[in-house]
Amino acid sequence: MNGADEVKSLPGWRVLIVGGASGMGKTGVGRALARRHDVPVVEVDDIVEALLAVTLPEHLPDVHFWRTHPEAAHGTPESVVERQIAIARALEPAIEAVVANHVGTDTPVILEGDYVLPGPATPDGAVRTVFLHEDDEEQVTANYLRREPEAGPQRHRARVSVLYGRWLAARARAAGVPVVGPRPWEDLADRVAEAVEGAARHDATSSAGSTSPVI
Repeated sequence: MNGADEVKSLPGWRVLIVGGASGMGKTGVGRALARRHDVPVVEVDDIVEALLAVTLPEHLPDVHFWRTHPEAAHGTPESVVERQIAIARALEPAIEAVVANHVGTDTPVILEGDYVLPGPATPDGAVRTVFLHEDDEEQVTANYLRREPEAGPQRHRARVSVLYGRWLAARARAAGVPVVGPRPWEDLADRVAEAVEGAARHDATSSAGSTSPVI
């Protein structure tokens, strides 16, 4: 990508969802594509913070869970992943409302975050989705160390991220949503864009009765 030198292009979607576990590169690719298309980014973390500010734990216990049970973050990786899945499911109505608002008002946006769940693919529709997944725990540990050097190696967090990422990636593939590996970083934005557009082309070809293989 050429940054400010790039020619802005109008996207064929109104909402581009970039999902995946923590430490996979979602924020970077979301911002790169936002610059490319001159559209804003909505982070699911901001939706979570807004809900935490206007609700009580008894209203949304799953969303408040990490604040009411901070010790749970140090449990087994499998138990942490189970909790992340529960939180993602609790957030679905809020995320769907944001998506519907941008589709209804015809205002393009990129939505990215850990708590987005894969839905059925609509590759040529107003809402497109792509997931990032890195399956190497050492690489995810290195990603965290590069991003948060003061915390030291975060191996437990990396294990949680890979396990959660595997679950998300499996659901995405089952739903027909493209899953992209983050490396190499240099061309990740281009590969994500190609995966989104490639899925749309394949859908259009399939609708026309072609027997071309899925990308």
